[in-house]
Amino acid sequence: MSRRRQAEKRPVTPDPRYQSTLVANLINMVMLCGKKSIAQKIVYGAFELVSEKLEKGDPIDLLIGALENARPKLEVKSRRVGGATYQVPLEIPYERQQSLAFRWMVNAARTRKGKPMREALADEIVDAYNNTGSVVRKKEETHKMAQANKAFAHLRW
Repeated sequence: MSRRRQAEKRPVTPDPRYQSTLVANLINMVMLCGKKSIAQKIVYGAFELVSEKLEKGDPIDLLIGALENARPKLEVKSRRVGGATYQVPLEIPYERQQSLAFRWMVNAARTRKGKPMREALADEIVDAYNNTGSVVRKKEETHKMAQANKAFAHLRW
């Protein structure tokens, strides 16, 4: 672990269409090799498909609803105590919850083969909004791991 000072959090500039930092974070997660315009086309296309499928209107509200269902509250971290390694459950800060949920969503969309990325991302957002799909299952698995190792909670520091 580094003994230098903590790195500063740089502010994320809002995206041009919705003026939302949340959407900008999603675009940055989707982006590969610095091709931001392609990532923006993918995310905006996915938002159009999501609003068509759910017929609820504002895609930002749908994304926030999907995030609420996909964000993990707990995770386990390895702690080495006296030669043994324990999986210690920890509560996650809000920013890490959000980045994990976005990372899981984008990775799940990339593993869906046979579909364009915008359709796969739209399907993942819809599944997370409906509390189904691989992202919600991954969150539940993370919570189960934390519950199973609750006996080692006293080892956190």
